[in-house]
Amino acid sequence: MEKTDCNQEILQILATKSSTKQLVYRETIQAFEELKSVCKSIAENLNNQICDIDNHVVVEFSEKGETEAIIRFSGDALVFHMHTNAYGVEDKHEVRKSSYVRDNPMNAYFGIIHVYNFLNDSLKYNRMNDVGQLIARIYVNRERHFFVEGKRQFAFIHNNLSNDFLDSSKAKHIIETAILYALDFDLKVPSFQNSLEISVFQMLNIAQEIRVRKEGELGFKTKAQLGG
Repeated sequence: MEKTDCNQEILQILATKSSTKQLVYRETIQAFEELKSVCKSIAENLNNQICDIDNHVVVEFSEKGETEAIIRFSGDALVFHMHTNAYGVEDKHEVRKSSYVRDNPMNAYFGIIHVYNFLNDSLKYNRMNDVGQLIARIYVNRERHFFVEGKRQFAFIHNNLSNDFLDSSKAKHIIETAILYALDFDLKVPSFQNSLEISVFQMLNIAQEIRVRKEGELGFKTKAQLGG
């Protein structure tokens, strides 16, 4: 292959696939900003209402940089994390069967927003051994059309890629569905027989968590926190 032919092939890929992925990234950022704005609004509204019922139950929203947001409610936390890369979907994926993708394969590149459910205390007390659960993935393409994969509550919502556009009303539906899923999921005490052994590392972590909790409740600060 001549050098000029090779250059043309590279340029063609840059002008199509690479350009599309950059556009996907920009649209996903805009979609994530919309989602964060709605999430903040939901948290504020719920917190104002629940405070009249029980002021010990708090709903709050926070951000960690451009790619992560958290809404905390009761003992749960939902973490929304936007990946910075664009992805294609596998050849056998359901979205590839739609005429919207068959007519233009560039519509099958997506940015992804992950939705995780953690215990609020796991994040608050940095319990590194605690695990969260991926409950949904939001796929956003270059036209901000989207679909959602997730737990059973998400199975039949927003799965029409050619028509669904990620606006504030769709974001609200996704967030509220995620909150309801988390609230419906209760902790179960493991059987006594499965809890007989504990490592020294685990015991030290429990002691550390109790210490941090008590210091926070009593208003104490550690030497490190005081800058000593």
